[in-house]
Amino acid sequence: MRRIIEILGSSLNLTWQEFKSHKLRTLLSLSGVGFGILCIIGVLATVNSLEYAVQQDIKALGSNSIYIDKWDYSGDDNAPWWKYMNRPAPKYREVELLKQKVPAIGYIAYTNNISSPIEYNGSVLTGLNYYGITEDFDKLQPIEVGIGRYFLQSEFDQGTGAIILGYMVAENLFGSDVKKGLGQELKLKDGKKAVVVGILKKKGKSILGGWDYDNNVLITRNFMKQMTKEDWAGPSILVTGKPDVPLEQLKDELLGAMRSIRKLKPTQEDNFTLNDINTFANFASSIFDGVNKGGWAIATLSLIVGMFGVANIMFVTVRERTSQIGLKKAIGAKRITIMTEFLLESSFLCIMGGMLGLLIVVILTFVLSAIFGFTVFIAPGIIMLAISICIVVGVLAGIIPASIAARMDPVVAIRSK
Repeated sequence: MRRIIEILGSSLNLTWQEFKSHKLRTLLSLSGVGFGILCIIGVLATVNSLEYAVQQDIKALGSNSIYIDKWDYSGDDNAPWWKYMNRPAPKYREVELLKQKVPAIGYIAYTNNISSPIEYNGSVLTGLNYYGITEDFDKLQPIEVGIGRYFLQSEFDQGTGAIILGYMVAENLFGSDVKKGLGQELKLKDGKKAVVVGILKKKGKSILGGWDYDNNVLITRNFMKQMTKEDWAGPSILVTGKPDVPLEQLKDELLGAMRSIRKLKPTQEDNFTLNDINTFANFASSIFDGVNKGGWAIATLSLIVGMFGVANIMFVTVRERTSQIGLKKAIGAKRITIMTEFLLESSFLCIMGGMLGLLIVVILTFVLSAIFGFTVFIAPGIIMLAISICIVVGVLAGIIPASIAARMDPVVAIRSK
């Protein structure tokens, strides 16, 4: 163990001496390794962070959920827009019928939305989405009331003027002390008034947009009916199955039930779409896999260039230290010891290049986080992968020079000086 530590210390010291003696040459040679590691860590960190943020946004749409709508969310269908426009909008009565016909349903909610301003004490916020919801909505969506309460059953039934605000909406209306918004009366669309009963917990910025609860408000579906016709308010039905029911089984049962409810003949095509949120998650994963492969391709080319640069340094180093190698062998140093020293030195050089690339990536994470609006993070596994790659590249770059050094004749090596 002591011998191993001595070899490591000696190799590290020689690497540092090499760097100090030939700074420019070493930096230029390490730039290839540094750029390769920059590509690997940069692409993996950015893609992993972006994928995590996108997947979280997709989960916010309702994990393992199906949206029944007249529109196809995927955009893959080549059908003209008027085909979807002419489809009937989902009806609330269909929710009740689906509950009866599909025992696999765990939770089901009817939703619609309108865009309208909101006013409090002369302060007006515009462009807000009002989401009109039914009882099970909070079971299907990752919403959590941070201050106040959720809607009461009587408010769902009677459509009384109760409203739950997104955190940013409450902050813009009432300032940093959002608690004082509870119980306040707001003026909504067409002069309708509502009392604030709850404020949602802050969720943060969303990449995909989605429901964007921070900047929008929730009201009951029956209250929404007092402000607009349901067919005009983008209605949809959100469904999730019971825990033991596979999603495909749920889709099959919903398909048959909807066709039955709408009295479609066997020869008629569906006039609705079952939008599976998991499909979006899988599609997003496939895109990010492709980006990762592109990053690895660029990084591999850079690492190959860097490997030749480090190999060049090691060939020069072996030539400059020929007499030292001869003396070491003359006093009993074994081939494996000489070879190990040079391989370690080569690996240390690559690790130095990798640390340079890592430093640049760390700086870029702050820049990218500010540009993208979400946190770009470097997972510990990515750093360990980068270090492992540096070691492998170092060994490959140094294997031939180290072998040459290990096979030198000590007498010839000493006389070469």
